[in-house]
Order: sequence, then C-alpha cells, then structure tokens
Amino acid sequence: MLMSTQANRLAHALIKARMGGTLMPLLSADGKLSVDDAYDVALSIVKIRTAQGENPVGRRIGFSNQKLWHVYGKGSLTAPIWSTVYDSTVHYALDNVAMHSLSKSQQPRLEPQLVFKLARTPAPEAKLEDISDCLEWIAHGFEVVTSPFRHWEFEAADAVAAFGLHKALIVGEPRMISRQSRRSLPEVLASATMSLSRSAAGTSSLCAAGFGRDVQGSPLHALLALHQQLQQREDAPNLHAGEIISTGSWTNALPIKRGEVWSSAFSQLNLGGLTVSFT
Repeated sequence: MLMSTQANRLAHALIKARMGGTLMPLLSADGKLSVDDAYDVALSIVKIRTAQGENPVGRRIGFSNQKLWHVYGKGSLTAPIWSTVYDSTVHYALDNVAMHSLSKSQQPRLEPQLVFKLARTPAPEAKLEDISDCLEWIAHGFEVVTSPFRHWEFEAADAVAAFGLHKALIVGEPRMISRQSRRSLPEVLASATMSLSRSAAGTSSLCAAGFGRDVQGSPLHALLALHQQLQQREDAPNLHAGEIISTGSWTNALPIKRGEVWSSAFSQLNLGGLTVSFT
C-alpha cells in the first residue's frame, strides 16, 4: 500500500510535468506501483486540484473498448479505468463547432466518445434500466488525451495515476432523452456507427470508424460498469446527480496536431457530429 506522502509526491510530479508539457519516466518502472496505489495518487491529484480552485464535475472512462487493450498497457490492461473531469477541462461546443489549444499538451491524441449527464443519483443496486432512467441527456464528445510517458507506452497503473490520461473533454450539443426512447437506448447505441475525419493543409481524409457495441457492448453498459466499479472503493465518490460521464473511445486514440480540423459523423443515431479545430 502506498503511503500518503508517496502518493502526494507522485501527484505533484505528475502535475508539474503537465504544467510544463514535459515527459517523465514510468511510475511503474520499479514494478511496485499497483493499480490500487495509482488510484491513491489520483485521489491526491483531485485534492490538490480542488484546493487550487478546480471543481470536479464528472468522470471519464478509459479503455472501455476492449479491442484496444493490446495496443496499450503493455499487457497489464484487464479492465477499464476511470478518472475525474473538472470544470476547467470540460468545454461545450456551440452548434457542435469548437476550437481547442494544444499548448503544452503531452503527445496529444483524440478519442471520440458519447457523453451522458445524470439527472438523478443511481441507487447502489441499480440495473441497466435504472441507469437509463437516471440520465438527463446524451451528447457526442471529443476527448483530448495526453500521456507524460514516452511513445504512449505504460502500464495500467501509470495511466490511472496520470489523470487517467484526461486533458480536456469537448462536448457537443446535448440531446434530451425522452422516456419513450430509454427502453431501447442500449440497443440503439450498440448498433450505431461513427466516422472520424481529419483536414489539414487543404486535404481531408477518413481516419477511423467506430462502433457503439465495442464500448463494453454499449456506452450505457460502460456507465453501469463504472457505477459498480466505484462502489468497490471506499474512498471513491459514487456517481451522483449532475455529473457528466464520458463513456470511452469508439476508436483508437489518434495523434492530433495544431492546424488540424477533426470532424465526426454518426449513422443509425440521431446525434450531431463535432468539428474541432486545434491550434
């Protein structure tokens, strides 16, 4: 078990690297940092950021797309991870169009997500239909993820400690969820597809396609799994009304650069895509 002084030391080192946009050695290099230890570091980061005036407003789920586990984690990824998002890191795109600065971003990449907002706090024993009834709205989101570890190579514990790799969440226009559509929502989201395109230097190309079913069967299943996972840690706040939750990437995390414009489009889902220019 990690001592609180060690967790604070690692938390400050990660914050310093992020503020400077610099890279750092793996925290797990000596093989002693467990995933539970890493969540202790993450909790220290939340306390530090809150003391500095940032307010937690939700969570992000990482690696909920099991097809990507072999790409990252050096074999140590066996389950999704979660981290905190803040009022300073969540940005709303007016009319699904936004600009975002990549200044001091550590090896930035882009993840297309679905984002939920909770209208009600889920009961501890909530089932899938109960989670659906707790939702206020759904939106498309682009998450900017960064890694302070060279070449995006890390263990699961490193990713958990390093802000869950979260840097920013750009949220598109929300769509309210009607009572009638809630019953079929898991299946609708599972059957949806999404395309991701990049424009730069006057040329445009299709970069990736994603499927809702790859996100733990459906983004709503990913939300339920997070709800259950949080209850297993006594020091982790449970989900509550008002939180926004990004549910995991539909594609691999793709490198992004200044001067690029990224756009998404959905099929079989009545939800607008996003267009974000990176500066």
